Amino acid sequence: MPVITLFSGSYCNEKQIIEEIASRTGYRQLTDPDIVAEASRLSSIPENKIVRVFSEKVSVFNRLTHERERSLAYLRLALSSLLAEDEMIISGFAGQLIPKDISHVLRVCLIADMTSRVATAEKELNVSSSEANKIIHKDDVQCAAWMHMLHDVYDPWSTSLYDVTLPTDKTSVEAIAMTIQESIANPVFKLVGRSQSAVADFSIAANVEIALVKKGHTVGVEVTDGLVTLIINKHVLRLNHLEDELKEIALQVPGVTAVETKVGPGYYQTDVYRRQDFEAPSKILLVDDEKKYVQTLSKRLMMRELDSAVVYDGESALSLAEEDEPDVMILDLRMPGIDGIEVLRQVKQNRPGIEVIVLTSQGSEDDKKTCMELGAFAFLSKSVDIEELSKTIKAAKEKIEQARTAQKVN
Repeated sequence: MPVITLFSGSYCNEKQIIEEIASRTGYRQLTDPDIVAEASRLSSIPENKIVRVFSEKVSVFNRLTHERERSLAYLRLALSSLLAEDEMIISGFAGQLIPKDISHVLRVCLIADMTSRVATAEKELNVSSSEANKIIHKDDVQCAAWMHMLHDVYDPWSTSLYDVTLPTDKTSVEAIAMTIQESIANPVFKLVGRSQSAVADFSIAANVEIALVKKGHTVGVEVTDGLVTLIINKHVLRLNHLEDELKEIALQVPGVTAVETKVGPGYYQTDVYRRQDFEAPSKILLVDDEKKYVQTLSKRLMMRELDSAVVYDGESALSLAEEDEPDVMILDLRMPGIDGIEVLRQVKQNRPGIEVIVLTSQGSEDDKKTCMELGAFAFLSKSVDIEELSKTIKAAKEKIEQARTAQKVN
C-alpha cells in the first residue's frame, strides 16, 4: 500500500479531508510536528530550531552554523525511516522532502480559489476580508518559498509537483477522499522494486549529508543504488584535496558502495567554499555603532576562524538575541538609543545562556562593576590584543558547552 502526502493551501478544509481519508483507509496520520519531533530525537537539535527550516527567513548565523542544512538532513532521515513502512498520510511541509523517484508515494495538492479561502478565514478567525487576505497571502508566500527551495518552482500549487490536484471549494470532502482512495488502488503505488531501492537511497543520502555536515561540509548529495555523487557548488582552491576529504567521509556511511564528485553550476561563481569548524564558537554577534571599527574587528576575528554577524545598534541586537540567540555577544557600551548596559540587562534577563563580552573604549570602573553584576562574561577595552579577545571568546564558548553538557546529564 502507498504513502499519501498532502500539501494544502491554508483554509482549504485540510483537516476534515485528512480525517475522511484516514477513516476510509485506516491509514496512520503524520504531521510536521510528528516528523520534526523524530528529527529532533535523532539529532538532539531542539524542535523549535528544526521547524524554522519551513520558514522563508534564514538565520543570520546560518552561514556559520549550517543549522538549516543539518535540520533538513535530519528531517530527511526521519522521513526515510518512516518510508520503510506504508499506509500513512503525511501532511504539511516535511512530506515535500520525499524525492520524486520514490514512486509508491501519492502526492496530493489541496487548493481552493481565493474567494473561498478568504470567506473561510473570515468565518474561522472572525476577521475582516482585508485581514483574511493578508493572512492567506503570508501563508502562500511561505509555501512558495519552500517549494522554490526544494523544486525551483515559484508556484506552490503547480500541477507539475503533484500526482493529483483537487479543488476543495468545488468538490465535497467525501468525493475528494474517494478520488484519493481510488488512486492508491493503482498497482503503481506499491513499496516494491525501484521504489523500495529509492527509499534505501534516500536513507543513505540523508546519512551522508549528516556525516558531511558534522564535519563542517555542505555539498549536494545524490544516491543511486548506493553510488553517491557529491556536488560541489562553491569554488575551492584545492579541489582535489576537498574531493578526497569528502569521499573519505562518505565512504564510511553504511550502504555506500562508491563515491564520485562533480562540480555544480554554482562552482563557477565568485563565492568560495569554506569548511565550517564546529569546535570554534559558531554564533558570535558583534554590536557596535562604529561601523568601520566593528567591520574591521569582524575581519580580524575571521582570520582566526571566528566568524561573526554584525549589527550597529542595541535595538537590532535585542531583536537578534530573541530570534537567533547567538552564543557570544561582543557589546559596545556607548551607543545611541538603547545603550550597552541596557542591552546586557535585557539579554541576561531574557536569554541568560548568551555570554556577553563588553568591549568598550569609554567604560569606567563603575561601568565594569555594573556590567559584571548584570552577568557579563568579561569587560574589556577596545585596545585589547586580538589574541586575548579570541581567547576570551573561546573561554565563553567553553562555559556555554559545559552548561549544555550539565543540562543533558540532568
